Amino acid sequence: MMGTAITKPPTSKVPSRLSGYLSLEDFSVAARRRLPRSIAGYVNGASETEFTLSDNRQVFRELGFVPRVLTDVSQRTAQHDLFGTTYACPVGISPVGLSALVGYRGDLALAKSAAKANIPMVISGSSLIAMEQIFDAYPGAWFQAYLPGDDAQISALLKRVAATGCETLVLTVDTAVLANRENIIRSGFSTPLRPGFRLAWDGVTHPHWLLGTFLRTLMKHGMPHFENSYANRGAPVLARNVMRDFGKRSHLNWDHARAIRAQWQGRMVIKGILAPADVAIARDMGADGVILSNHGGRQLDGAISPLRALPQARDVAGDMALMIDSGFRRGSDVLKALMLGADFVFAGRPFLHALAVSGEPGITHAIHILKTEIERNMGLLGLNRLCDADAGYLTAITGPDLPSVSGQKFKRFRSIS
Repeated sequence: MMGTAITKPPTSKVPSRLSGYLSLEDFSVAARRRLPRSIAGYVNGASETEFTLSDNRQVFRELGFVPRVLTDVSQRTAQHDLFGTTYACPVGISPVGLSALVGYRGDLALAKSAAKANIPMVISGSSLIAMEQIFDAYPGAWFQAYLPGDDAQISALLKRVAATGCETLVLTVDTAVLANRENIIRSGFSTPLRPGFRLAWDGVTHPHWLLGTFLRTLMKHGMPHFENSYANRGAPVLARNVMRDFGKRSHLNWDHARAIRAQWQGRMVIKGILAPADVAIARDMGADGVILSNHGGRQLDGAISPLRALPQARDVAGDMALMIDSGFRRGSDVLKALMLGADFVFAGRPFLHALAVSGEPGITHAIHILKTEIERNMGLLGLNRLCDADAGYLTAITGPDLPSVSGQKFKRFRSIS
């Protein structure tokens, strides 16, 4: 897909307070110190044994690069096309709920940073700032919907989203029932948060968050609410007796998705697919794209990494945009996904970590780090254009430090020799 080229945004000087942050992992380490235990538990936790969370990183260690040399990489660029737009690099910001609890006005900070960097950003249906305000900050943002279980509520939500001028709807489909996120519960997190001594102590012992995010929000904007799950405002984020309405979704099926496709006039992306058969159904029902995802390990524990599903999904996706998220932390991770057939990559947690550390400047720096890694690795791989990245640059890795790797395991990477 070719789109109209967009001028690269000017490179801004890194603030001195961020000069020591050299990788996304640096933000992760700092964010764990900055955030209260309950909020950090929400951001970093996953379901049950966290096997899937671990596999999202393990899979990248099972693939090694085979670089080409003397190819003149002086003209390389990380720019990449998606849905007719040329973005600065092939990475977007995933929908991340409750961002405004992680950093001050978090959803707006993410939107402004993405707009400035010229990358896509998906507004979460679990965000605490009204979608209308976020679209004002980034008119080109996408919106992710957790569908209500009632047809009338679905229709009302779609009408609200359409009224903003949103062009891309992301339908998340891997939340038929609530996951067993016992690790997040153990950290003291709930939605809404329950006031009590433990939560108060969490705040007092983390003054940067208490003063810079929570109390600042209360004083300037009042108590945050879940703003975008339905057509109307939802529950407050802090309440003793109020329950958040997650809505019953277990009865939702492909007929609901087809009905939404018929009603929604813009682009429609389906997120949360892993099975190639579901990719094929999405293609046949008229979806414009899918995002292979296991929800960052937060839903079904034991689900495979999307990267393991990617080659087979590519075989059946046809002309539909094939995107992927879950576990991406390095520019090398992004390149491996593109080489296996992804059209674009999304990441969530790393940008929440950057938000927790330094708000909008932190997010901007995190994007810069990832883009720089991609451009540097392209040069080391012998690539000038991302569209030339294919599985010929990859091989399966085996060795004593990777006892789980076997030739049998890598049959799914059929295009790798």
